[in-house]
Order: sequence, then structure tokens, then C-alpha cells
Amino acid sequence: MSKRIFLVDDSATILLSISNILTKAGFETEKAANAEEALRKFQSGVKVDLLITDLNMPGMNGIELIKEVRKLPNYRFMPILFLTTESQQTKRAEAKAAGASGWLVKPATAESLLNTIKLVLR
Repeated sequence: MSKRIFLVDDSATILLSISNILTKAGFETEKAANAEEALRKFQSGVKVDLLITDLNMPGMNGIELIKEVRKLPNYRFMPILFLTTESQQTKRAEAKAAGASGWLVKPATAESLLNTIKLVLR
């Protein structure tokens, strides 16, 4: 059975390009255009193996989303990757403290994206 990956990004272009990369690599994808929409899907029990979220989004940001998702028992140990243009160490530390498993800097190449996913989905 193929793994399901949940993508959250306010950029439709990025959602589409990452979704295409993942689909070609044999993954199924679930998408949300913002953190609030993603959180509602998690609260309703969406079945996914990995969450990849953007940091900077209107409304709730990626770090706040990670904190909320980690409070839900079903997703306490699910791997979460952070996808962002930010490369500051402070943001990385904040994301890690919130419960992120890893970090990808945009624009991520298909190769680096898939390699990182393989690492966290063991």
C-alpha cells in the first residue's frame, strides 16, 4: 500500500509541483491551502503517514499547525517536515521544539524532497 503524504502550503503552484513529484514517486497526497483547513482534516481523522507544511501562511502558521497536530493522539508520532524559504537557525529550532522531524528549504529539488521523505518514513 502506498504512503499518504499531507501537503500544506498557501501557494497553489508549490502544492501542485510537490504533489506531482510525490505522485510520480508512488505516493498518495492530501492537500490543504492553509493551516486551518489542514487542522480541520486532522481533527476529523484524516489517514496520512507524513505531514509536509509551509512556515509562512496567512492566519495560522506552520509552527502553530505542528503544535496543534501534535496534541492529537493519532498524530503524536507522525513524521512532520517543514518546507520553507526561511533558513534561519532560530526558525529551525522553533520548528523542532514544536515537533517537526525535519526541514526542507524551498525551492526543494525533487531529489532532495524524496531523499528526505525516505529518511523520515522508514
